Amino acid sequence: MIDPNQYDQFVLRQKWTLVINRYFFSVAGQEDKPFCFVEQKRFKFKEDIRFFTDESKTQELMRIKARHRFDPRATYDVTVNGERIGQIQKVFGASLLRSTYRLYDVNGKQDAIVEERSLPVAIIRRILHLIPFVEDIASWLPIPYDFVFKRGEVIIGHNRRRRWKLIDVYDIDLSLDPQRTLDRRLALALSVGMDALQAR
Repeated sequence: MIDPNQYDQFVLRQKWTLVINRYFFSVAGQEDKPFCFVEQKRFKFKEDIRFFTDESKTQELMRIKARHRFDPRATYDVTVNGERIGQIQKVFGASLLRSTYRLYDVNGKQDAIVEERSLPVAIIRRILHLIPFVEDIASWLPIPYDFVFKRGEVIIGHNRRRRWKLIDVYDIDLSLDPQRTLDRRLALALSVGMDALQAR
C-alpha cells in the first residue's frame, strides 16, 4: 500500500459514466499502477465520496462527507477509519468569481487556501457556461482549469488539468512543500472534490 505522504507528485484520472464518477490516483511516473480508486454517485444531495485501494472496494482508504445539505459554504470532513484528518470548506463569496477552498488540518487550523490560478480565465469559463449551446461543450474546450495551493502569498503546490483530453486528467505537484507539511491525503481529497463536487 502506498502512503501518499511519502510523495509529492500525483496524477488523477477520471473514468466517466452516466451516473457514477470514477477516479484513479497514481504516483507521477507510475500511471500504469494506480494506488487509489474513488467512486462518487452523481446527483447525491449529501455527498459521501469514498476512496479505496482498488476497484474491488474491499479496503477503504478515506472518505469525504458533507456536514449539511444545500450549504453554499459547504464543509466536508475527510476521515480515515472514522477519524477526521482534516476538513475542506468552499469559500462561497470568493468562489463566485473563481473557485476557492480552505483546507483545515486535523486540529481545525487553516492549513492552506486553494484557488483557481487565473482570475480572468475563471471569469471566461463562467461566461461560457452561461451561453446557450456553448455551455454544453465548454467543459471539453482546452480552457485551463488550474489551481494553486497557497499559505499566505507563498505557493506550495499546483493542480493542473491536462489540455485536449476527452476525460479529465490532473497533475498534482506539491514539490514546493518539500517538508511535506501539508497532508497529501487532504490534497488528494480536494482534487477529487474540485472535479466531482463541481460536476466537472
